[in-house]
Amino acid sequence: MRLFPALLTSSALVLVPASPALAGETAFGADGPEIIVTGKWEGYKADNSVTATKTDTPLLDVPQSINVITREQLDDQAQHSIADVLRYVPGVTVGQGEGNRDQITLRGQNTTADFFLDGVRDDVQYYRSLYNLERVEVLKGPYAMIFGRGGGGGIVNRVQKSPEAETFFVEGMASLNSFGAWDVSADLNAPLGSKAALRLNAFREELRTHRDHSDGERHAINPYLAVDLGGGWKAGLSYEYVHDDRVGDRGVPSVECAPAATCIRAPLSGHRDTFYGVPGINRTGLEAHIAKLRIDAEFAANLDWSTTLLYGDYDKYYANVYPNSVVRLSDRTIELDGYRDDTARENFIVQSNLVWDIELGGIGNKLLLGFEYGDQQTANSRHISATKPRINVDGFTFPAFAFPFTALNRSTVSDVKFVSAYLQDQIHIGDHIDVVGGIRYDRFDIRGTNLVTATPFTRVDEKWSPRIGVIFKPRQEMSLYASYSRSFLPRSGDQFTGLTPTTQNLEPEEFTNYEIGAKWDIRGGLSLTAALFQLDRTNSTTPDPANPANTIVFGATRTSGAEIALSGRITSQWQVNGGYSYQDAHLRGNSAVRVAQVPRHQFSLWNRYDFSPSFGAGIGVIHQSSQWAALHNPGVSSATLLPAFTRVDLALFAKPSDRFEVQLNVENLFDTTYFSDAHNNNNITTGAPLNARLTVRIKL
Repeated sequence: MRLFPALLTSSALVLVPASPALAGETAFGADGPEIIVTGKWEGYKADNSVTATKTDTPLLDVPQSINVITREQLDDQAQHSIADVLRYVPGVTVGQGEGNRDQITLRGQNTTADFFLDGVRDDVQYYRSLYNLERVEVLKGPYAMIFGRGGGGGIVNRVQKSPEAETFFVEGMASLNSFGAWDVSADLNAPLGSKAALRLNAFREELRTHRDHSDGERHAINPYLAVDLGGGWKAGLSYEYVHDDRVGDRGVPSVECAPAATCIRAPLSGHRDTFYGVPGINRTGLEAHIAKLRIDAEFAANLDWSTTLLYGDYDKYYANVYPNSVVRLSDRTIELDGYRDDTARENFIVQSNLVWDIELGGIGNKLLLGFEYGDQQTANSRHISATKPRINVDGFTFPAFAFPFTALNRSTVSDVKFVSAYLQDQIHIGDHIDVVGGIRYDRFDIRGTNLVTATPFTRVDEKWSPRIGVIFKPRQEMSLYASYSRSFLPRSGDQFTGLTPTTQNLEPEEFTNYEIGAKWDIRGGLSLTAALFQLDRTNSTTPDPANPANTIVFGATRTSGAEIALSGRITSQWQVNGGYSYQDAHLRGNSAVRVAQVPRHQFSLWNRYDFSPSFGAGIGVIHQSSQWAALHNPGVSSATLLPAFTRVDLALFAKPSDRFEVQLNVENLFDTTYFSDAHNNNNITTGAPLNARLTVRIKL
């Protein structure tokens, strides 16, 4: 049984069975506390979440769209990155992230910072690994009431594996793919008497891709100790060390077209593997130390309290040489540019929640009172190259000259302090109506200095973020809902480096979401969800397509669309997880101006079928319609259109015994040529060709 819950945003630390099938047992003998299943799942289908409301709530009773990718699905698909996971989540677009970080677009909102670990902000730019996760949750629509600033299009929350007090086990995994990449990982759980347990996860990975000169290495270790202190008090302490060193790859450029002001460019074809950088210079590295302390108390049968303290120390750099222009038709050349960016960040965040279950006038209420404080200190500098050579893209060889990053382009230090308080009530009116309502107050205070110009900058924003949802349940297994929510993003940008004397006088960007939807647990192991939504963003900014280093303010955008998702067991042998999304993202008042990296249509479906207890197969398909690489404003500037693509994946599973498993995953079975994502008009990622990964798992 889990001594510490998998979902750390829970307001009460409870004992949870190690397997979802074990619900109903008791912990520490017959006199132990009542079992409450938090974050329960079976196969690919999740039933509950703490993330969306900070209380243990059935997904059926959450009035917004949520996609959950369980550990079982992560393993079956042999996922190794957040990008791998999110490609199978319609409504989310994976970005290139300049070859050094996770970057995504949710409902038309591009972000590098709307990532969370067990409900606590994890906003530093890096690649997040999956070795120590129980599941990944994608919450769509503004979530400031729960998470504070940002989250305009939604958030991605990683749920960490937690100690289990009942069973000792050791699991090991090793895999190798056809590009030469390999990884090994271990997961150890050790009860320490009847009142404590230790969970230790670790991994090492050698990185290789289809791209020339791609290589890298990353490793991490995560010990996690949980203790029952008695008297309703429990504590958990987690520490993670992360090391990541790899080539930074900005992909291929687009090709010139005419007339230059209004034409539509295409990505450079026929150069899927060509690396337009310089080996030894294109590099990105991260050293991170992340410590998390969680304390829970049960003051009464209906009154629970929890507090989480997170400290993170991150040291990151990335150096890039990359295509900085289109391929010129006259001589087939492009301009190369480059820079080195260094960031040191310290995060200290405290989050405290009090949950009170109470009846008022015969109506059930689950009251949440929360407080959050954060102090985030950042030092960032960027050095650029004075060298901007022009090279031919055909038969490309690396320039025989150095790229000295000697010119200081940017150097800032900043200190962000934020204080938040929030109140939420989940009201149960009879058997058929629930109301979820809440409001959050945030004070966001950023102070810093531009060291290049010796110019101080400061900005204080105080914002209220409301949320209201009404749920009607005509049947116990079915719900219809309507919701309204609002969020905001300060002008400092995702990483607190975007505030200037000009932008510090602008109001924060705001996001307003209207959504109606339906959820249906067709039967115990299968769920169907659907939603219609409209998300408006005001005071919008975007990178200037003509000069991505600059930000332009261009008014308001609107993303409207529909989503449908299916997950769970169709039969006892057949599991699925899939969905479809339609998104129309444009400038309000001018639908011809299109938001970047938002395909109108996305579809994905992953299937696993077990022919017997020892043999199974999986097949998956991803379809994505065309998308603009950057803001498309016809008649003003040309833009690059990434073509639509469809990719098919395959898997075979063999389990000769309960302790040994082997699987083969094949990505891009039909060797489709496609462009998977982009950073701007001239940095476009090529999709991987047909490749295979062999994975072996051993349980002791």
